[in-house]
Amino acid sequence: MTILELVVLLLVAGIIGSIGQSISGYSHGGCLSAVAVGFVGALLGTWMARQFGLPELFMLQIGGVAMPIVWAIIGATLFVALISLLAGRGRSAQRS
Repeated sequence: MTILELVVLLLVAGIIGSIGQSISGYSHGGCLSAVAVGFVGALLGTWMARQFGLPELFMLQIGGVAMPIVWAIIGATLFVALISLLAGRGRSAQRS
């Protein structure tokens, strides 16, 4: 894998993570957290698709690495929703 392929993979993961954060409505962090959420979402979404016997939708090949875009977005959304449930709201948000 070349440096350019790695940069493209990080960019795709960042976009997937941003979409997952937007869908779930919880965004805590910046670009690096979106990239991490994108990679975790790809792992989680692929695992869930295999467990339920679902087909891989819209695979993107980047430098020998296959990233399932649809399942990565679904996995990222579920991962961010889980994070938001575990993190809860801060005390300043509960005061009114």
